[in-house]
Parts: sequence; structure tokens; C-alpha cells
Amino acid sequence: MVLDSLKNSAKYESLHPAFKKAFEFIKNTDWSQQEPGKIMLDGQDLFVNYAVCKTKTAETAKMETHNAYLDIQVSLEKDEVMGYTPTCDLKQPLDAYNAEKDITFFADKAQNFITVKPGQFAIFWPEDGHQPGIAEGEWKKIIVKVKL
Repeated sequence: MVLDSLKNSAKYESLHPAFKKAFEFIKNTDWSQQEPGKIMLDGQDLFVNYAVCKTKTAETAKMETHNAYLDIQVSLEKDEVMGYTPTCDLKQPLDAYNAEKDITFFADKAQNFITVKPGQFAIFWPEDGHQPGIAEGEWKKIIVKVKL
């Protein structure tokens, strides 16, 4: 898992061939002019889910993991709390892995919490169980899906 400022994103571009394109898109897009939805950047290898999120608590947000993609998550309008537990410590799957949606949800709760502020990003690999979307009200966020 990585948490850092978008100002420092160039430091992470060597971690995956698609990161440079992903971070450039995040930083150079006028998000106030975008409609929420899916934005394809490189077919199924790199795309953005631009979402409107609504209130979740640490009790209602679900822990999740992905096998085929990693996430770059950016909260655009407010602080968003995200739980973290290493995938190897997750013991309570709610369902079997959904290959079509590349997700497994867990009943386990986070061992740690981070706050992602506007202008920051979090990267979650398959080894990183994460519990996103903990905040009050409504806000917009970006979830970049990067094929491994």
C-alpha cells in the first residue's frame, strides 16, 4: 500500500508501466467537467471509475481485495478514511472471488486506518485488503484500475 501526495506521483511511475499514463490523466483532467462513470484509457488494461460516493461508516464499509487489478484511489472533494489489512490476514470472505468484477468482499475489519485527503492518492495491490469510502455525506472520487 502507498499513501502520498499527487505532487510526488512521478516517484512511483517505475512501479508499473501504466502508472505514468494514469497519474498524468488524474492530474491533467478537469474533473468538474467530467460525468461520473467509466473512462477507458487503455482498454481493459487501464481504466477509471469516476464515482459519487455516499456516507459509509467503518461498520458498514466492506473490506475488499482484487486479484487481477491494483487500485489507485483519489478522493476529490473531502477527506476519505480507508481501512487496511494485509490480504493474508483476511479470514472471513463474504462470498467467493467474483472474477468478472475482480473482487472479494470480507467481513473482517481493518487493522489500521488511513485518511486520504484531496490531492493525495492511495495505491492498493492484491496483497492489500482495503475498506474504502468511510466518510459522511456525498463526494466524488477516482478509482483507477490497473491490470497486473
